Amino acid sequence: MKPTLVLVGRPNVGKSTLFNRLTRTRDALVADMPGLTRDRHYGIGRGGSKPYLVVDTGGFEPLAKEGIVAEMARQAESAIAEADALLFIVDGRTGLTPHDKQIAERLRRSGRPVFLAVNKGEGMNRAMVSAEFHELACGEPYVISAAHGDGVRELLNLVLDTFPDDPEDDSETTGPRVAIVGRPNVGKSTLINALLGEDRVIAFDMPGTTRDAISVPFERNGRQYTLIDTAGLRRRGKVFEAIEKFSVIKTLQAVEQANVVVLVLDASQDISDQDAHIGGFALEAGRALVVAVNKWDDVDEYRRDRVKVDIARKLQFLSFARFHHISALEGMGIGALLKSVDGAYAAAMVKLPTPKLTRVLEAALARQQPPRHGLFRPKLRYAHQGGQNPPVVVIHGNALEHVPDAYKRYLEHSFMEAFKLQGTPMRVEFRSTSNPFKGKD
Repeated sequence: MKPTLVLVGRPNVGKSTLFNRLTRTRDALVADMPGLTRDRHYGIGRGGSKPYLVVDTGGFEPLAKEGIVAEMARQAESAIAEADALLFIVDGRTGLTPHDKQIAERLRRSGRPVFLAVNKGEGMNRAMVSAEFHELACGEPYVISAAHGDGVRELLNLVLDTFPDDPEDDSETTGPRVAIVGRPNVGKSTLINALLGEDRVIAFDMPGTTRDAISVPFERNGRQYTLIDTAGLRRRGKVFEAIEKFSVIKTLQAVEQANVVVLVLDASQDISDQDAHIGGFALEAGRALVVAVNKWDDVDEYRRDRVKVDIARKLQFLSFARFHHISALEGMGIGALLKSVDGAYAAAMVKLPTPKLTRVLEAALARQQPPRHGLFRPKLRYAHQGGQNPPVVVIHGNALEHVPDAYKRYLEHSFMEAFKLQGTPMRVEFRSTSNPFKGKD
């Protein structure tokens, strides 16, 4: 089993920068602003002497008792509890602070191996930078630069050498990647916690609590998943902070990288144009989709009927998706929702045999021929699969550039109906055979 390395420290010491370097990604948001990271952020470590997992945490304030800072501290405490080793990050340019001493005291009590990394030490005398941090009694201070990579490999190998080699196959099988998206404060983080059965991400009654796209691996009924908690998407005109703009980008990237998107709606609010825009982006990206109408237990029958009418009117273009009425807080409807996620993933990754595709195409043509273009009618000859996630059907023939969009949608519907695909959009592509006699007398 891979060892888990947890990055801990006060705000703005460079934990997320080090996380990105260790995972060789840009998964964690980085900016010169304290408190940017709030939840635990998991990644697969790369570049060390053996495989490992790395966990980024928010700025740790052990004495915090209330508010979002206390929630961040609780997330850090949970990460410490599941760590095999702790990388305690301090700021070499700021120097030793009382806050560092509080964290050091808490880490020494954890019983986990602690490795002290003095960050931002590029261009400085290492002995002088590290001298005052001996006072923390967390072992030898190692001067590194997460931004430039100085000393990171040496420290990493030192940490990993304390763990035995794992003979098990550590393949990166994470199963379906499921992005949870929606407007702010509709219950996305609460839904993830309900699926996991623990408070893995911060759920707080304040829009904008989640800023980063947080990937959380978990297993249910023997099946592996990776859940992605995303920042709430506001209308473009209401996005003011630069950090929030980065959060929007991270959310859109999470949708692109997901296999299945769960669009969370709030039953206590009207279905807005922004809900439709988010669903439209998932459809445009070709992602399988499941819609969860949350807070269903909080509304009366009249409100429920209003929501159903609203959905039918504004989200008609998502008719390929399954809709579920749930309560993330109470755990109502979660099992059925996950079953639909499995179904949507299976539909998105389906393999379609060429003979059956061609027979379905012939049956569709027998019911309705494409309209003529001038004197000639486009000729559709045969079909084969051209991709997955979403399923792509490639149709070959003559003059296919003249097939109208309406007929293309008719073919998409025919294929989806024939193969009983629900939860995923489908793409039909046309490839015309060139005329061998064109340009000849």
